Amino acid sequence: MDVEVPKLQALLERDPYLKPYERELRRRYACLKDIEDEIETNGRGIEDFTKGYKYYGVRVQQDNSIICREWAPAATQLYLTGDFNGWNRDSHPYNKLEYGKWELHIPPKEDGSCAIPHLSELKVVVQSKDCKNDRLSPWATYVVEPPKHEGTIYKHKFWNPPQPERYLFKHAKPKKPASLRIYECHVGIATSELRVGTYDEFTTNILPRIKRQGYNTIQLMAVMEHAYYASFGYQVTSFFAASSRYGTPEQLKRLVDTAHSMGIVVLLDVVHSHASKNVLDGLNQFDGSDAGYFHAGSRGYHSLWDSRLFNYSELEVLRFLLSNLRWWLEEYNFDGFRFDGVTSMLYHSRGIGEGFAGSYDQYYGLNVDTEALVYLTLANKVIHNLHPHAVTIAEDVSGMPATCRPVDEGGLGFDYRLAMAIPDKWIELLKECRDEDWDIGNVVHTLTNRRWMEPAVAYCESHDQALVGDKTIAFWLMDAAMYTNMSTISEKTTEVERGMALHKCIRLITHALGGEAYLNFIGNEFGHPEWLDFPREGNASSYHYARRQWHLVDDDLLRYKELNAFDAAMNHLEEKYGWLHKGPAYVSCKHQDDKVIVFERAGLLFVFNFHANKSFADYRVGYDGAEGTKLKVVLSTDNQEFGGMARIDGRVEHVVGGGAYSNRANSVLVYIPARTAIVLAPIDKC
Repeated sequence: MDVEVPKLQALLERDPYLKPYERELRRRYACLKDIEDEIETNGRGIEDFTKGYKYYGVRVQQDNSIICREWAPAATQLYLTGDFNGWNRDSHPYNKLEYGKWELHIPPKEDGSCAIPHLSELKVVVQSKDCKNDRLSPWATYVVEPPKHEGTIYKHKFWNPPQPERYLFKHAKPKKPASLRIYECHVGIATSELRVGTYDEFTTNILPRIKRQGYNTIQLMAVMEHAYYASFGYQVTSFFAASSRYGTPEQLKRLVDTAHSMGIVVLLDVVHSHASKNVLDGLNQFDGSDAGYFHAGSRGYHSLWDSRLFNYSELEVLRFLLSNLRWWLEEYNFDGFRFDGVTSMLYHSRGIGEGFAGSYDQYYGLNVDTEALVYLTLANKVIHNLHPHAVTIAEDVSGMPATCRPVDEGGLGFDYRLAMAIPDKWIELLKECRDEDWDIGNVVHTLTNRRWMEPAVAYCESHDQALVGDKTIAFWLMDAAMYTNMSTISEKTTEVERGMALHKCIRLITHALGGEAYLNFIGNEFGHPEWLDFPREGNASSYHYARRQWHLVDDDLLRYKELNAFDAAMNHLEEKYGWLHKGPAYVSCKHQDDKVIVFERAGLLFVFNFHANKSFADYRVGYDGAEGTKLKVVLSTDNQEFGGMARIDGRVEHVVGGGAYSNRANSVLVYIPARTAIVLAPIDKC
């Protein structure tokens, strides 16, 4: 292709291995430009195109009249029915427009009020060649679970509250942090009680915890409405509706606004990789056909997820998805997104059975789904043009080059990608290896193996590692001892001592070495025991594992508070020194026999001893500081308040000298007990 990619040469110079694929990079960029041109020509420009929620759905006008519009190309007729017309399925027909669009005007009542009252139930009656079905509008902004005696199909409740009942945002969005410290959370499980938590409870009870812990970003899971709670929000049925099981749209707005008042950035876990195959309360077969929003036939189904796959080449689908992103950014004031299932989107194989061993041919062959890739690129461009400080994160395990490079370089435009190999490595080690068999070099490789100048979000464990069938890291380390031996007034057992020590070391080395941002899943900051399992038929609809046991960390007689205190200290130290945004670490030592790892980042010296029983006195480690520089320990996993043995004296000054060592300008002697990590900083910067 002869299309000019403005800064492509910078990308090719940074990674010469991409040079053979320059033509493919140009082709992809040309496809992006083609879509943008089509939007300008046939979609009335990107500004109008991304405000589809002001055109489609059930929209109240200034004079209280209502205009209803839908896109249903295969339908033969549409009607609106509901409480407002006594459920007459024929009295309010839509008029057919061009390009599969339908429109209905409903004048206000004689007194000037809206013809459809707030919270009235509505349905769109879709007449197709074969049948006539009552459906929920794809653009519905509030849908609710029905009473049990009425079945399981969600109901569209018209959301148009009186002005005094609407939440007005009071606080500006915080600036994008230089270092993202992300608290991944789920409103429903954020209560200790055996039920679904609420937006208001999260705002009042959980946001202050997050702030105290030193996190500056939250990533809200399962907010887009999903009829099946146990899907963890990944089988979305209503893309524009905030889940009503936690409360109302106004209560979610209050949550976001309160977070902003605390300086906390709020990201939404957005699911545009697939959709629920529900018909009566989802998008599936909305117009009576197998296509519509999705690919027809086998290409439109995900074999593992049992869900529908979007047709990203269809203009109205692009309008729907891009408008959806803008809706969450501007209606609810979210600050960005974590895009779920990016690997599934990028490849026709959906990533199933793919090893992604690093061959560039995998990234530039026929298996790549160009339409989905172009959609993701366009989505990032739209998001960042509308909101330059917005954050986007890709959940991609494949390592697609340039995922986190700007669009004008030929990249996809994401700000970060999840470093998904890291949690897999920790679980693998804890499940399959004795401590003494850990391959230290491989641990370092996993933590540092990321694309140059493509920021990564490091994490030890996320919701995937906590789900039923697996266990949290703390539970892998301590198992049943978490029920019987976590009291501070009883002697610490060997199992608990090991578990707490490694839990702290694993978190710190992941935080400091693994990426340019850090993520923690709700509750894991204090070593949440057990696993996560939502109420479902297989567990007798139990909420026992669909909650967070805050009483454990709030109890002064339990050791969970010590793990929690370390997590806060680690975050606050990063806030002070900013290692996440100060460039990658330099690893000077990865000693297999000693099980010692040493690296520098942001002027700090990190020393880890993962050995099960060997402690080292006067252990020499390299340091790239000037001779005579004095260092002191600013964080130790062995501190008593963190459940350690208090063997590290933080008052000791460590003097740099001795000449070159481990490829560093000088060295320093440290005491590093078994299963302990320390962080040292120059005294003049403490």
